[in-house]
This record gives sequence, C-alpha cells and structure tokens, in this order.
Amino acid sequence: MLLGYARVSKSDGSQNLDLQQDALKAYGVEEENIYSDYASGKLDDRPHLQTCLKALRKEDTLIVWKLDRLGRNLHHLINIVHDLQNRGIGFKVLTGQGADIDTNTANGRLIFSIFASLAEYERELISERTKAGLASARARGRKGGRKFKMTPIKLQIAQVAMEKSETKISDLCKELGITR
Repeated sequence: MLLGYARVSKSDGSQNLDLQQDALKAYGVEEENIYSDYASGKLDDRPHLQTCLKALRKEDTLIVWKLDRLGRNLHHLINIVHDLQNRGIGFKVLTGQGADIDTNTANGRLIFSIFASLAEYERELISERTKAGLASARARGRKGGRKFKMTPIKLQIAQVAMEKSETKISDLCKELGITR
C-alpha cells in the first residue's frame, strides 16, 4: 500500500498542501492515505507524521513530494528511513533533490544519504540568508515584528474606562481591537 505525507510550514493560509497532495494522488496514493501537517519542519511535534509512520506496515511504501517535507535535519531523516528499512517499508521521493530515491536498493540508499545532506545544507543556507537579511534590516533601523495594537492613546482610553465600574471588559477590548 502507498501512504503519502505532505507538510507546509505555515497554517495561516499563506501556504497550502494542494501541490503536494495532487502530486501524491497522481502517483497513486489514495486520498485517505495522505497524512498532512501544518508545522515547521524543525518541530518535533508533527502528529500526522507520527500517525503516518505508525500506519505503515511491512511492504508498504511511504511517498513524499520532496525530501525536505519529511525530516527536520539529516539525522532525523536518516533515523526515519533506517526505521522504515528495518520494518521492511519502502521510501520514495517524487520531486526535487532526491527524486526517485528507492531505498530498497543499495544505490537508492547511497543517493538518499547524499541528497539528505544536500537538503540539510539548503535549509541551513536559507536560515543563514534570513538571519543576514534581518541583521541588515536592523542595521538600517528596522526592528521587524508585528506592530503593537495598544497605542499610547488606546492605553489612556483603556485606563479611563477601567476606572469606571460599569465598564464591560469584553466590550472595551472589542472597541480597542484587542484580546482580553
């Protein structure tokens, strides 16, 4: 049986799983056998990945769209694939670095190791570029991050309103556009 795993880093709607799920379905993975997470790849807590790994049985194959969708880092990827091999489960990558990896062969295992290293290297490069960009922006006076919802004027309004006993906190929060 084919089982698929898809993951995007953000659950805020700016990223979606459609591309990965379509590729998995086109390869032959049934929709009910696709497990998906909205979580950063570096997080341990990816419940659907754990469910997917538990659902795999001997002679099944785990299919992922790209290698970096599965593991947090090289060590994590190698542990997952090693565990799959020990359980008699195949692993296949559909696209990107590591496309057409077949861990049932010695060549496939060698290629997996090489591409897993490249995926980790690429992730580290992205992280380095992001940090350099943030440092450059800070040097130019940009702080980054979300703007404060409570302006000094809103704070004064809240303080005056809170002095009155008839003020309903939920109404005040709604009026100021903040959470309780």
